[in-house]
Amino acid sequence: MDIHDAILRSIVKHISISTEERDYFISLLVYKEIPKKTTVLVEAQVCNQLSYINSGALRSYCLDEKGKESTIMFAVADWWLTDMYCFLNEKPSMTFIETIEDSCVLNLSKANFDHLLTTIPKFERFFRILMQNAYTREQLRSIENLTLNAEERYARFISKYPQIANNVTQKQIASYLGITPEFLSLIRKKHRRPK
Repeated sequence: MDIHDAILRSIVKHISISTEERDYFISLLVYKEIPKKTTVLVEAQVCNQLSYINSGALRSYCLDEKGKESTIMFAVADWWLTDMYCFLNEKPSMTFIETIEDSCVLNLSKANFDHLLTTIPKFERFFRILMQNAYTREQLRSIENLTLNAEERYARFISKYPQIANNVTQKQIASYLGITPEFLSLIRKKHRRPK
């Protein structure tokens, strides 16, 4: 199987591309294998890469003034990840991105992203759909954080993202849910108890 098969399958769900357009798109990507627990983006570093996760898992997080982590999102195979505001505006990153397992990514630089949209305008549709989906997902998450209790948020998280729940630490899940690891531990014990 070619390293570009998955990304191309993802694209053709939304737009049709010719062989020449496919080859041009592939020529803009940089394949990278990244070991587990590698920081790939640091806060204040200029964010100039958009990454497609071919395999593995990554997480994006930020730190408060006391150094406490808050996980913004997890990303697994067939997802895209970057600090989107900073990528689009070529600003220093507001987040950190790290691998949570050995990962293979396809990177698209900001310069190549801009060139792609100019050269093959139909890719604007593809990335618009991705951004709409991301915005919708984040809006739903914000509503859940405001309306659901911690136990309900945890149940929703493990049903929506079982592959992530099994591959990250309790501390990372707690920081995503906005609760302490100790409180999450109590919730998990309750979930494991037979009804």
